[in-house]
Amino acid sequence: MKMKKVYNIGVEATLEVIGGKWKPVILCHLRTGSKRTGELKRLIPGISQKMLTSQLRELEKSSVIKRKVYREVPPKVEYSLTEYGDTLSFILNKLCLWGEAHVDYLRDQGEDVVLIERDKVEEEELEEAK
Repeated sequence: MKMKKVYNIGVEATLEVIGGKWKPVILCHLRTGSKRTGELKRLIPGISQKMLTSQLRELEKSSVIKRKVYREVPPKVEYSLTEYGDTLSFILNKLCLWGEAHVDYLRDQGEDVVLIERDKVEEEELEEAK
């Protein structure tokens, strides 16, 4: 007999699925389209292969991502958001926006902070304007 899950507040159920250091990062990268394991590893330089594999399996088990295996040699595997997983996009967008605002706040406080993705885009826009 399965034990009944009890959550005290909705955010507990959300964090059970997307909580932790890496899951939101993985999901944010998958919002832009399917990614192979190697692509995700390059996009998330701080994650170990073992942790990436573990997090992908957990997200797949929660039905927010799907794994597609192509019958090739060597095998090709791609991960993407499911339709259900895509419902997290609003939350993930808000988390990204809050994080960008937080980086601005830290900079305003005199901290030396880098936000690689946004800073790279700003540098490219400056180069194009020249």
